[in-house]
Amino acid sequence: MASKMSLSSAADAEEQLKLRFQVELEFVQCLANPNYLNFLAQRGYFKEQNFINYLKYLLYWKEPKYAKYLKYPQCLHMLDLLQYEHFRKELVSAPCAKFIDDQQLLHWQHYHRRRMKLFQEQQEKMQPPPHNKPPPS
Repeated sequence: MASKMSLSSAADAEEQLKLRFQVELEFVQCLANPNYLNFLAQRGYFKEQNFINYLKYLLYWKEPKYAKYLKYPQCLHMLDLLQYEHFRKELVSAPCAKFIDDQQLLHWQHYHRRRMKLFQEQQEKMQPPPHNKPPPS
């Protein structure tokens, strides 16, 4: 009977760890959204020491074994910036969040254009040169 309970509690503990991983992954990725950061700042979260400690704890996401799960890696840069009090204070301002949002958009546009250009160049290199044979008569 005791072994069944220990298996059950081990399975529960594993489920709790999976849930914690998913919740922390989702939260860390939310930090890539400057409007969400503005929301948190305006509601005073960045003034609470417990929340600041939590942000420090989340730095483990920078380790490659965790970072590989991120879809929005810019969240790690925001997490780094959130370690600074001055940055946290500036986020209360909507224009600050708008500026960050605009910069992210410009970065994505540049990245996309650059990537498409490299892709096209690679495609052109892979195409065989045109043959200049005269048509058969």
